[in-house]
Amino acid sequence: MSRADLPTPDGGPAVVVEDLVMRYGGTTAVDGLSLEVPRGSITAVLGPNGAGKTTTLETCEGYRRPQSGRVRVLGLDPVRQRRELLPRVGVMLQAGGAWSGVRADEMLRHVAALHAHPLEVGMLVERLGLAECGRTPYRRLSGGQQQRLGLAMAVVGRPELLFVDEPTAGMDPAVRRTTWDLLHELQRDGVTTVLTTHYMEEAERLADLVHLVDRGRVVESGSPMQLVRGRGDATIRLVVTQPFPPGAPESLATALGHGTEVTPVDERSLVVTGPADASTLAVVSAWCERHGVVPESLTLGRMTLEDVFLALTGRGLAPVAAEPAA
Repeated sequence: MSRADLPTPDGGPAVVVEDLVMRYGGTTAVDGLSLEVPRGSITAVLGPNGAGKTTTLETCEGYRRPQSGRVRVLGLDPVRQRRELLPRVGVMLQAGGAWSGVRADEMLRHVAALHAHPLEVGMLVERLGLAECGRTPYRRLSGGQQQRLGLAMAVVGRPELLFVDEPTAGMDPAVRRTTWDLLHELQRDGVTTVLTTHYMEEAERLADLVHLVDRGRVVESGSPMQLVRGRGDATIRLVVTQPFPPGAPESLATALGHGTEVTPVDERSLVVTGPADASTLAVVSAWCERHGVVPESLTLGRMTLEDVFLALTGRGLAPVAAEPAA
């Protein structure tokens, strides 16, 4: 997948967002958000639905005009200089992007024909397992097949910058790993990728840089290792059979003592962060027995990106609500 035909990057960030504000009626979807995407990186933008990440990326892709702030993509304004930018950028939408009745192979070949130096279509079909559904109309493809076709359409033009939204949603584990391999191969060829996903394993495996977004702002940025490091060696996740009694997080935190944080996830689960070890497990178990709480599961593990986000914002990364429509 040589990119010899592409312009040489200037070394600056592939994407720069400065103080972006986007509002829909009385709702502020993006509230002074700033971030950068280094060239040649795989950068993940993570957050629950409603956090503002989709609106931010649609602004970077040129689908929305910034109401306030500044956005530059490959050094260009994605709205005013859209014609110059389009040949250099690939976009994989979470859903849609193809005509309902078109066959999968016809759609991919049509998109390839729009580019001066497309990738070999047969190679993409084989890599992404599209041969089995090449003659199937788009509307009859499974969700995973539509995702694979969407990814193929986004990369077939040899983009310099790739935006992918939930790239492996609906895919089986084998195809998911093939997709990860393809994104890493593109990175080795110099392609910059901006990724959104709710699969935390995906973000941890792929991303060089993660921006955690909540309520329209970046709450923290760093590599997955940097974000996890220094926030407690492990976590304990407690899931119970019935809703916790009132004041349970505070009561458990008192029992555990200084240096340990207890964060509720929902009415039947919470996360303990800090010096979580066997003795901490024993305290949690004793607390459950003392308060008549019946555990459904009690697990000890290393801190994850989702745990970090929970600690920073008090809510998880799972989808919670749709973002406002334009």
